[in-house]
Amino acid sequence: MPFSLAQLGHFAATDVSQGVPFSYWVIFCIAVAILLILDMTVFHRKSHEPTLRESAVWTVFWTSLALGFCIWVEIEWGRRAALQFLTGYLVEWSLSMDNVFVFAIIFSYFHIPLKHQYRILFWGILGAIMMRLTFILAAGKLFEHFEWLFVVFGLFLIYTGIKLAISHEKKADPAKNFILRLARKYLRVAEGEHGDRFFIRQNGRIYATTAFLVLLVVESTDVLFAVDSVPAIFGVVDAGPQRFFIVFTSNVFAIMGLRALYFLLAGIMNMFRYLNYGLSGVLCFIGLKMIVKVWFHWEVLPVTSLVIVAMLLGTSILASVVVGRRDASKLQK
Repeated sequence: MPFSLAQLGHFAATDVSQGVPFSYWVIFCIAVAILLILDMTVFHRKSHEPTLRESAVWTVFWTSLALGFCIWVEIEWGRRAALQFLTGYLVEWSLSMDNVFVFAIIFSYFHIPLKHQYRILFWGILGAIMMRLTFILAAGKLFEHFEWLFVVFGLFLIYTGIKLAISHEKKADPAKNFILRLARKYLRVAEGEHGDRFFIRQNGRIYATTAFLVLLVVESTDVLFAVDSVPAIFGVVDAGPQRFFIVFTSNVFAIMGLRALYFLLAGIMNMFRYLNYGLSGVLCFIGLKMIVKVWFHWEVLPVTSLVIVAMLLGTSILASVVVGRRDASKLQK
């Protein structure tokens, strides 16, 4: 039976109060809101092209913040919860690396200057946080009441992983986006360049801008990403009392760092030629983990999951760097 908004609200109020004090949720959400406000009104008040150094500093900042939160989780709930948070964060962070390529294609398609991309991503990420919370609460209740869905989503993750491994070229065509086609059909869209403004007034009428169309594509694309990432993170976080909090916070930390990661990696994504194999291995491993847990009642230890995910990603990145340097040395000769 489909969930109504009232049911979803009831589930949210019930689950967040189990195992995790409601005040933790409030404090975390307020802290995220403060960080976002400071980010947009102080640190990135003026639109500019982020430098590689600036992006690296912000990537280190968001990563350090996540690791600091992981230490707090261990102090509060123990090593198992901390390992699950770290594994979930690593899974979401690695899948975000794949998102970078798609975002780069979207901005290139719409000819959005680099200096305006940060603000668009800011609002895109704000919407993504809201959507992820809804997805997490809904998916969590479904998994709780229908355990066989772990098998369904496990098979789906394996299928997605295999498809990712055998697709030699990443394809993304923003022109085929369903939401974009609807927006162009039913919205008045202003022609020309209007910076990072989403709406403008012309001749007494409100027009949407190209930046708003980009935002719609980014948001709708994140929904597709969530179809993979949300089941994947539930595959590495067990059904303990802190489940929803760990899943949500690890998602948020990965999403918050996505903008800096985008500007750090967008121009050098071609260097990670084997990353898709690493991501494929991660998705297939989590899919198998979900299936084995239901069918054989055998659970992989959190530390084992963390080591396997880290090894799969680390091996693919290391192989990309080694082969890239070898090819570069051949060209020089």
